[in-house]
Amino acid sequence: MNRKVLKICLATMLVMLAGAAFLGTWQQRLRLGAPGIRVVNAPVYGVEDGAGETNGFLVSSNAIYLPEQVLDFKSEPIPVTRTVFNWLPKDTTYGQRMYRAEDGFGIQAMAVLMGKDRTSIHQPQYCLGSQGWERVAEELMEVQMEKPTSYDLSVMRLRVRRSLKDKDGKNHVRSGVFVYWFVADKQLTARHGQRMWWMARDLLRKGVLQRWAYISCFSECAPGQEEAAYTRMCYFIAAAVPEFQLTPATPPKLARIK
Repeated sequence: MNRKVLKICLATMLVMLAGAAFLGTWQQRLRLGAPGIRVVNAPVYGVEDGAGETNGFLVSSNAIYLPEQVLDFKSEPIPVTRTVFNWLPKDTTYGQRMYRAEDGFGIQAMAVLMGKDRTSIHQPQYCLGSQGWERVAEELMEVQMEKPTSYDLSVMRLRVRRSLKDKDGKNHVRSGVFVYWFVADKQLTARHGQRMWWMARDLLRKGVLQRWAYISCFSECAPGQEEAAYTRMCYFIAAAVPEFQLTPATPPKLARIK
């Protein structure tokens, strides 16, 4: 081996050793960011697939807070399925409720908060497809918020549909509106790519792994009623989100001039 090749080999080894040393200490230097949503000391229960409300098991002693009632919508908690529990990392925090208005209109609200394992958060299109929903349209929208301050909440709106067979074998088409966004400490976006970029940026610049949460609302409706359903969802979101989302923060009170 000549001297030039030896130098290259030594340089390569030094780079590999430096990289290994960095990775070995990086986990110790890593700091978890504060969540952008409320987490409370409350149990979250799971249920075996296909078992209904029976055969429950404890998922976590912490939960994402979702209010029991929003406007005229009353709610019941939705248990985490065994499939979801096995699929997502064990440091994932959940919040799931089914809200229903007096006229029967329903909104399924869900929040998922990551821990150190960032795979807790993923693109929702995958889950919808696995449940038989076909994406018809995808649009970036804004929901006007008044609390804790006036701002436009960017959300991604998906219009979906699926065909179901009744007991007589006839096909019935159902439509749905799925709205989602991502939130972390002082950060909001409806774009998955933007969230990934911000997460990588904060890791490299600050050594902080932001605890991103994925928030979604879903409503089924008859074909042609998508806009009406979305309008009701916007009223619901404007009322519910300030109850559990910490970003943006409440503006500081101005000192009174005497």
